[in-house]
Amino acid sequence: MADEFTLNVELRTDLGKGASRRLRRLAELVPAVLYGAGKDPVSLSIASKDIHKSTENEAFFAHIINLSVAGNAEPAIIKALQRHPASGRIMHADFLRVKMDQAIQVDIPLHFINEENCIGVKQDGGMVSHIMSALHVSCLPGDLPEFIEIDVESLALGSSLHMSDVVLPEGVTIPELELGADHDQVVVSVSVTRAIIEDEDEEAATDDATDGEAGDEPAED
Repeated sequence: MADEFTLNVELRTDLGKGASRRLRRLAELVPAVLYGAGKDPVSLSIASKDIHKSTENEAFFAHIINLSVAGNAEPAIIKALQRHPASGRIMHADFLRVKMDQAIQVDIPLHFINEENCIGVKQDGGMVSHIMSALHVSCLPGDLPEFIEIDVESLALGSSLHMSDVVLPEGVTIPELELGADHDQVVVSVSVTRAIIEDEDEEAATDDATDGEAGDEPAED
């Protein structure tokens, strides 16, 4: 796991929708809630500029975040963000407390590598299709990966890679796979492009025309 993030937060006592609106508009703060680990939820506020800057880094969503409250650090992960539908501005954040000896479930970003060397692309003109952009995994907080690499170099045209094919870091599992083989979803595939289909159609049309010409030859007396 890479270095942890730290966010300075303040306890929030003025609650309710009206109070949240005032925080966002007047104080440029984002209301948040910290919950989990058998403790009561705590209402917080975070400087809007700080959380927006943090979320620009993809790693923020797959890291332990130290929430610094009155000098005390509370380890947590980001569980949900509510954004404004038009502007994308963060309206609310939910954080989940973590214990280093208890497994957590987190969505980890996928990084696809060797797409330019993919067999199905280089040899057959196919296209790599990302079916998933993240995997929902379970692990101890100390084993939390920043991202998971998916090597697609050996994928042929028309083939795909499933969740069970993903090489996971040590200590990381995919809970979905424990539900049975029918939950083993496709992560990435190499699909036929429109250009390939058009080429095949042109070849088929040429073959049909050639066969037709051969069949029209007059019979010998």
